[in-house]
Amino acid sequence: MTTTDLAPPSPLWPRSGDAAGVSRRSGDKTGVGAARARWERPALVGLLGSTALLYLVGLSKSGWANQFYAAAAQAGSRSWKAFLFGSLDSSNYITVDKPPAALWVMDVSVKLFGVNSWAILVPQALEGVAAVALLYAAVRRLSGPGAGLLAGAILATTTVATLMFRFDNPDALLVLLMTGAAYATVRAVERPQARWLVLAGTLLGFAFLTKMLQGLLVVPGFAIAYLVAAPTSLRRRVGHLLAGGAALVVSAGWWIAVVELWPAASRPYIGGSTGNSVLQLIFGYNGVGRLTGSDNNGSVGGNTGGGFSSGSTGWTRLFGSDMGSQISWLLPAALVGAVALVWLTWRRPRTDPLRASVITWGGWLLVTGVVLSFASGIIHPYYTVALAPAIAALVGLAVVELWRSRRDPAARWWLAALVGLSAWWTYVLLGRSSWHPELRWIVLLTGTAAIIAIALPRVRGWVVAPVLALTLLVAPTAYSLQTAATAHAGALPSAGPAASGGFGGRPGGGRPTGGFPGANQTGTNRTGTNLPGINQTGTNAGPPRTGARPGNLGGGMGGGMGGLGGATTVSSALTKALTANATRYEWAAATTGDNQAASLELATGKPVMAIGGYNGTDAATTLAAFKALVATGKIHYYVADAQGFIGSTAANTSVAYAIQQWVQQTFTATTVGGATVYDLTGSS
Repeated sequence: MTTTDLAPPSPLWPRSGDAAGVSRRSGDKTGVGAARARWERPALVGLLGSTALLYLVGLSKSGWANQFYAAAAQAGSRSWKAFLFGSLDSSNYITVDKPPAALWVMDVSVKLFGVNSWAILVPQALEGVAAVALLYAAVRRLSGPGAGLLAGAILATTTVATLMFRFDNPDALLVLLMTGAAYATVRAVERPQARWLVLAGTLLGFAFLTKMLQGLLVVPGFAIAYLVAAPTSLRRRVGHLLAGGAALVVSAGWWIAVVELWPAASRPYIGGSTGNSVLQLIFGYNGVGRLTGSDNNGSVGGNTGGGFSSGSTGWTRLFGSDMGSQISWLLPAALVGAVALVWLTWRRPRTDPLRASVITWGGWLLVTGVVLSFASGIIHPYYTVALAPAIAALVGLAVVELWRSRRDPAARWWLAALVGLSAWWTYVLLGRSSWHPELRWIVLLTGTAAIIAIALPRVRGWVVAPVLALTLLVAPTAYSLQTAATAHAGALPSAGPAASGGFGGRPGGGRPTGGFPGANQTGTNRTGTNLPGINQTGTNAGPPRTGARPGNLGGGMGGGMGGLGGATTVSSALTKALTANATRYEWAAATTGDNQAASLELATGKPVMAIGGYNGTDAATTLAAFKALVATGKIHYYVADAQGFIGSTAANTSVAYAIQQWVQQTFTATTVGGATVYDLTGSS
């Protein structure tokens, strides 16, 4: 009788006779439909229930979160055309700079529950719970409920996942769709049928409609796993992959075709594009531009650490001060675990499902990790949430499979190395913040205890499981609780307590040290290079903005209410002015950029024209066309926007700048609730 036979079942590693998923050596199928251990269902309910509490409790404290998407959701709930295209305003002047799938979910929620913070944010929280459930199901099929529970718990408590599943950016839906596609791929490898790959392709197509090319970074790993391991002929494997690829093209391509074939004059301008083309947006600003810094990506910071981008590019970027505490807690463990699983399955048959799963999740981690590490365009730290399911799956699989193989001393060494490296790296990450320093010593103590227990050949699983789980989960769980208890808003949210420096990040600490060009404004005469295009003089220039920096624009490290994309206060006087007789006009107001327009829309419930899109430089109209709209009474007010040009070097040559100059020269400025406003129905 072996040591494994002596050990009672535990939540982390049941005996092979328990309902564990798939027996790879015997080929016996004991999958999800098999009898479940008595503890499994309550444990799963506990996992999903606690995840729901983490993501839902106090959800509305962040207000609109990213008001850019909140305003678009409001617009989509009021106009079918805004719903279809993802318009920022219900009069359909311009779209957001992403495809609209994530907005569709929020639009429906707002339509059902009204325009409020909860209705905007609850879809993302529920998407997070669903992603945890799908990850559990995918990992359970390979290694049993213990591995599934561990993987689900890791995903649920990943710091950046807690942030994004409580936020209204598209990343929550992106993670859910990619996780669902991974589950479908696992099922396809297990029992090769085209329908599972068609489902995977369909989900990835909608992932593309959520965040474009980022949703396709998982495709290589999924395709290689099926091509290598599916237990059927090569011809059928290729055919099934082609069917999945066709499903992907159709599920993503229908919307692209609609946008491209729709007459441009009767649809909104495609925000973020340079020629009103969704294809250019796909391959430009949201495609190659993210990798190279072209297409107005590099002009907002590139890889210098001064704008939207996070830290310097390179292999250590994910471990640096900006991204480290967001995602890298168990990244070393996932890498060690992937190598250990390759070693463990090296001599198994081609069709071994565990090795196929390593290819699936490892390919996801490798491709996405490399892109995020070396992309020199706009890369925000929260983008790393796309790595969370892959890290969680690899760690869950590796811990359980290595434990099951612990009769081999090498397996015990691999598992000890995984735990030891995790404890050390967690200790390092915790040292970057002064928040609850005792966590560092808890992790070291539990990690040491786990390593000693693993090294003892006859120790039982119920002894190892608690200390190992504590080592892996205590720090990210604590940071996730802190994140959930903190209000976050703006375009640049960041999870967890503020961090100080670390290799791979920008020197000097976790908060960005640079600023958007134009953010440091003083006095009432805002001229020169500090704010391209805003040459306002006199007493009507509006209130000054002093000392602004990215740490204040969008939440900064450790959360907080932000400016860029965050909850900008609109005075009651301005709200009253914009809503008065607003039904007479197609747009209650016009302003330079999306973020100011979003603030005004949410405050008034009326459509506001964002002339230059997100950066203020989209060529969405012409000066002549704008003059014609004013002449025909389509726009009531022009509201000056001090942050309209977000770091763009093209501001002085933009259409929005020319319109601003014409408005200032033609109409009389007045101050309404601290804002500089021009009534476009009158003249100077």
